[in-house]
Amino acid sequence: MNAPAPKLFPAVSHWTERVDMAAAFRWAARLNMHEAVANHFSLAVNAEGSRFLINPNGRHFSRITASSLVEIDAHDPTTMQRPDAPDPTAWGLHGSIHRALPHARCVLHIHSMHATVLASLADSRLPAIDQNTAMFFGRHAVDDHYGGMAFAEEGARCASMLADPKISTLVMGNHGVLVIGATVAEALNRLYYFERAAETYIRALQTGQALRVLPDAIAEKTAQEWEAYPGFAEAHLREIKTILDEESPGYAQ
Repeated sequence: MNAPAPKLFPAVSHWTERVDMAAAFRWAARLNMHEAVANHFSLAVNAEGSRFLINPNGRHFSRITASSLVEIDAHDPTTMQRPDAPDPTAWGLHGSIHRALPHARCVLHIHSMHATVLASLADSRLPAIDQNTAMFFGRHAVDDHYGGMAFAEEGARCASMLADPKISTLVMGNHGVLVIGATVAEALNRLYYFERAAETYIRALQTGQALRVLPDAIAEKTAQEWEAYPGFAEAHLREIKTILDEESPGYAQ
């Protein structure tokens, strides 16, 4: 009996990274953390962080594939003249971040429901009221100066708020949320947990009861324990890809 033919992948650069990114898009859609053909995920693929993969313009998250991602350079002023140019706000926001912040390898921006509700409050800080919200203690910033859609000027301003490497999450007031990470796994896990944490907080506020806020020392201890938890984000992404491989393998094409 002849051995099965090996699976052939397209001759596209950064294939492993592309597959991880495509899985992130598909999972965000499955969790209803997407919005029409808006919102963007990006991943740096060079050491300087300036070349990055991003979703093609006008493509729904649920239809993103590994090979469909566009590779662009944050320092290339002709990017928006390309036939496969990204959405202008994707270039404005993600281009600004990858241009300025080499540590922001993976950048995920969405308008998910509970994070956006949080971003719409007069006080958009996320207090540490449980184990999940404590993950973000001292690690999220709030943008109180929304200035319109995320074109170049707005993108540069948002990038400046992520200059401190300790800040991994930006609550974009009147807008949504943006997370950064060293890998797709880290950023996607962070995005998932921020939405869960925001939901917990919003639902707690809805009870009208006083909140049981953790002491700062315990919140910081818990945040550090999350950061040191071995292999958690990687296992999360691995399981997501296993589910997609079984149910919707087209993402990895």
